[in-house]
Amino acid sequence: MASEVEVGQIVEGTISGITHFGAFVVLPNGRTGLVHISEVADAYVKDIKDYYKENDKVQVKVLSMDANGKIALSIRQAQPKSAAAPRENSGPRKEYRHERRAQQVSFEDKMQRFMRDSEDRLQDLRRNTDSKRGGRGA
Repeated sequence: MASEVEVGQIVEGTISGITHFGAFVVLPNGRTGLVHISEVADAYVKDIKDYYKENDKVQVKVLSMDANGKIALSIRQAQPKSAAAPRENSGPRKEYRHERRAQQVSFEDKMQRFMRDSEDRLQDLRRNTDSKRGGRGA
């Protein structure tokens, strides 16, 4: 099936490569598009390899196609809203995703953790800067 894909269309493709910023997917028409890491799943994705591997079949939505031939894709937007279950072909990784969903953290807890981490980083930065200056007020 070598028909041309259109923006907004959902098609099945095959992951041909994975990088730190996204996954390349070969579409039915033979062209390759990019799924940015932010379009892999609804949750934060640190490493795409936690979700997919090369040669996995995936449903993707065509987000855009520019004049230079670049095709932007989304796995996340191609999934039905009720499809909270991970894909079956992801092997042992699916258990990890279920655990992540089970650990729902409230906004307040996330904000407290963020503030605590920020304060720790700021203290480290101040200590490092002060030691280079020879102490406070130098």
